[in-house]
Amino acid sequence: MLDAALKTQLQGYLDHVKLPFEIVASLDNSAASDEMRELLAEIAGMNDKITLRTDGVDTRTPSFLLRRTGTEQSLRFAAIPLGHEFTSLVLALLWTGGHPPKVEAAQIDAVKALDRDLDFEIYMSLTCHNCPDVVQALSLMSVLNPRIRTTVVDGGLFQAEVEARDIMAVPSVWLNGEHFASGRMSLEEIVAKLDTGAAARDAKKLDAEDPYDMLIIGGGPAGAAAAVYAARKGIRTGVAAERFGGQVNDTLGIENYISVSMTDGPKFAAALEGHVKDYQVDIHNLQRAEKLVPASESGGLVEVELANGARLKGRTVILSTGARWRNVGVPGEAEYKNKGVAYCPHCDGPLFKGKPVAVIGGGNSGVEAAIDLAGIVKHVTLLEFGAELRADAVLVAKLRSLPNVTILTNAQTTEFTGRDGKLDGLNYTDRVSGESRRVEVDGCFVQIGLVPNTEWLRGTVELSKHGEIIVDTKGATSVPGVFAAGDVTTVPFKQIIIAAGDGAKAALGAFDYLMRQPAAKAA
Repeated sequence: MLDAALKTQLQGYLDHVKLPFEIVASLDNSAASDEMRELLAEIAGMNDKITLRTDGVDTRTPSFLLRRTGTEQSLRFAAIPLGHEFTSLVLALLWTGGHPPKVEAAQIDAVKALDRDLDFEIYMSLTCHNCPDVVQALSLMSVLNPRIRTTVVDGGLFQAEVEARDIMAVPSVWLNGEHFASGRMSLEEIVAKLDTGAAARDAKKLDAEDPYDMLIIGGGPAGAAAAVYAARKGIRTGVAAERFGGQVNDTLGIENYISVSMTDGPKFAAALEGHVKDYQVDIHNLQRAEKLVPASESGGLVEVELANGARLKGRTVILSTGARWRNVGVPGEAEYKNKGVAYCPHCDGPLFKGKPVAVIGGGNSGVEAAIDLAGIVKHVTLLEFGAELRADAVLVAKLRSLPNVTILTNAQTTEFTGRDGKLDGLNYTDRVSGESRRVEVDGCFVQIGLVPNTEWLRGTVELSKHGEIIVDTKGATSVPGVFAAGDVTTVPFKQIIIAAGDGAKAALGAFDYLMRQPAAKAA
């Protein structure tokens, strides 16, 4: 089942199992059950503290339950967790076997404090790079708290169940039989969503924070680099981020960050946070900025008001709130989002196996998505607004070589349509003939670029016609003491490595600004 390298790797991990536990498998005569039986037998054979039983009677077959001896732990995998989920399996085995998780004590305490019965079901796909974080968070919760049950379901293995619940995007989390959330979430985010009093407690704590010499809003590559450079100057540094790592969390392969040959988005985001934590930086995660108050209006310090009502203060502020996927902005898009309209082909592509799909966008992202999907789905129709595809020539050549791809240029998408709550196609206008035409598809992946996260800054800092923050060569904005870096600015070429360099530059620019300010008077 496992190759020699994986066996050696897994054996090394399972040597850390301290407490006995059992694996209870529910199997039938299917090929998937045979595959699961072989995998579980190999695992059980690697450590005498692990016992395998095959007399389970769960309604989902094949599946297996992990339960530490003498506990009420309920963690079930209705999946053969290999691919992107192999790490999730390893961690689940280690945590069940008593190996401590690498999670802050405050988060562990918050999970243990949840005092109601929570029955989670998470639907994932083995090719989804956003799923493991959610799988691992919910798995850990079920290990830590006996009132929490978690079932991990492979949507490809239980296709009928996915269709019955109209799940068209993963990860999709259900709680006590009702839809709870979709998309990538951290343990901290899940607990905050369950703990309704967390926002008020956070606001009170944040309001009490002393002013920062440098306050950074956003925790992507630009914000992380700014934090490291600021902290190395020995000044009081803080970061407020809606999601540390930013859009990097949603990136699959990263192969162009110089000195790092290959990594993926979640690993890179974790490395960013780990590097920042090497220094004395206050990190305030899950905090969305909603208002910027210049020093001229606040009485001497720049203030940032957060969604929970708290205000953080800084002698300087660096804005690095990044960008997000651009929507097409036509009727039906919001209605059918996650019901056929999707934005991550790597995550959601397997849910459309054998079905016709469309991709909107003829740049590198769109063409790469179409190539990737062509190996999974029945047929791909790519729609490009312009007269030609804008992707690299090698990608275009690869796309044109595929037999199940149709390319439509000069195609302006005008509407997404659906039936019974699901997408059933899209309408577009041929920009040459002016004719209205239709493509019938079960899924559509939107890949048309980014929009900067600056709505909350309108009327405060100077923005370009595209909504980007206008900066000078040192990253300074139109507001004294306020700097900006990364994809949120007018700096061209939205790349991770450029954003990181931009963040370092903005931090140095802000530090130079601080040095030139009059010394604060003694109290």
